[in-house]
Amino acid sequence: MSSVERTPGGVDPGAGDRWWTNAVFYQIYPRSFSDSNGDGVGDLGGVRERLGYLELLGIDAIWLSPVMRSPMADHGYDVSDPRDIDPLFGDLEAMDALIAEAHARHIRVTMDLVPNHTSDQHPWFAAALAAAPGSPERNRYIFRDGRGPDGAEPPNNWPSIFGGPAWTRVTEADGTPGQWYLHIFAREQPDLNWDNPDVAEDLHTTLRFWLDRGIDGFRIDVAHGMAKPEGLPDHDWALNELMRNDDNDPRFNNPGVHEIHRGIRKVMNEYPDTMSVGEIWVRDNERFGEYIRPDELHLGFNFRLAEAEFGAESVRAAIEHSLAAVAAVGGTPTWTLSNHDVEREVTRYGNGPVGWARARAMALVELALPGAVFVYNGAELGLPNVDDLPDEALQDPVWERSGHTERGRDGCRVPLPWEGAAPPFGFGPSDSSWLPIPPSWAGLTVEAQLEDVGSMLSLYRTAIELRSQRPEFSGAEIDWYGSPPGCLAFRRRGGLICALNATDAPIPLPPGALLLASAPLVDGALAPNAAAWLV
Repeated sequence: MSSVERTPGGVDPGAGDRWWTNAVFYQIYPRSFSDSNGDGVGDLGGVRERLGYLELLGIDAIWLSPVMRSPMADHGYDVSDPRDIDPLFGDLEAMDALIAEAHARHIRVTMDLVPNHTSDQHPWFAAALAAAPGSPERNRYIFRDGRGPDGAEPPNNWPSIFGGPAWTRVTEADGTPGQWYLHIFAREQPDLNWDNPDVAEDLHTTLRFWLDRGIDGFRIDVAHGMAKPEGLPDHDWALNELMRNDDNDPRFNNPGVHEIHRGIRKVMNEYPDTMSVGEIWVRDNERFGEYIRPDELHLGFNFRLAEAEFGAESVRAAIEHSLAAVAAVGGTPTWTLSNHDVEREVTRYGNGPVGWARARAMALVELALPGAVFVYNGAELGLPNVDDLPDEALQDPVWERSGHTERGRDGCRVPLPWEGAAPPFGFGPSDSSWLPIPPSWAGLTVEAQLEDVGSMLSLYRTAIELRSQRPEFSGAEIDWYGSPPGCLAFRRRGGLICALNATDAPIPLPPGALLLASAPLVDGALAPNAAAWLV
């Protein structure tokens, strides 16, 4: 294979001393990770108890999905007190202990931040409901008079991401039907009015509260949200292929959002060696890059690799777009194959042995690329989605808001299996878990995989260790090599070569010494649905 093309990366010179530029982050969905108190729900104590496992895995940082105080209408993304821990997960003392022990093991701790909206149980929203239209209390949110006779119609035609209208009408103090408030997500998640300086001031207080406790950074939920277009105009939703993640969606990606991120960055700069990564569902590369300019976010989630089909052309396109999106602004690329909102990769790539083999291959592709990698808990075990959960077990608000027509995201949130031969596989001291774990996962437990050199867990451990120790994994640029149809290969500046065979027949390996392969070679050739590293 010969070098045919160079794709520039985005890491700026001198960025190598920033720990996040090549870190492996491990996303913990706390309620599904490990239960320490026997209530069937994972918690901070459970995370602390499993830090030895995470150290063994070799990750650099953990990202905790929401653990702030919340009524849990959307599993913590409806925050009622952003400066406290929800009792479901523990308390501030438990968080402090987790941070201290993680740091002792050289693991950074980052946590979710939810600035687009609050819970409807937040004291601010309670005050807004009790106050009159036009009051300062209501001005912290987006309240509007309705349209039509008696204001009985929503102020505009925006839908909620979770189904139904993005507006809910309130009853005023005198008992009459009143104004409407905006909620891009569930009605329990009223959107904040970021034109109000109170909102920014409160968020900055929250940032400093956690940074002072030793948090190393934040994952910012809906980082392309917050700012709303002037006048909240109607939109022709026929222009959108989907009701979410389109660049012409007026609910997201409005120019005013960048000043919000500049304010966040100023606070982060007060705490050297801390970082922010934004959830950015923006497809245009230039507009994506705007979020990670030097005075905004440190990192931005690029979901192209998670959305790509398993195929050489689609994977290469996802890589090229992701690198191009950060190159112009000197940013760091990010890579992820799944998270708490995305179908697990084993299922997405075909389920069964084929899906498992492809997930192994893509893990090597992902970990070979320059930049930061985010691994969703359970990906390292090769867990599939659980798509046959009983209806009565489903808890995602999408299930209720869609009138039980969309099952939601619970299938990728089933708790992790740790040990033993039957559910709940050591998830906690009780015999239950908040979502049922399939008995078929007996062979996927951490205990079983640690003893199996051919397991998914062993592959991840080996790959992460090589990535952190070998000099071949250096350089922000990659060279693409000529490859057989249905295959791809690229080379890092440091010398690592990664080859992917997305066909159903073995192919010759590129020249070089084999470092690691996702599947045994077939007469010296790379197996179908497999990837390999060479030096």
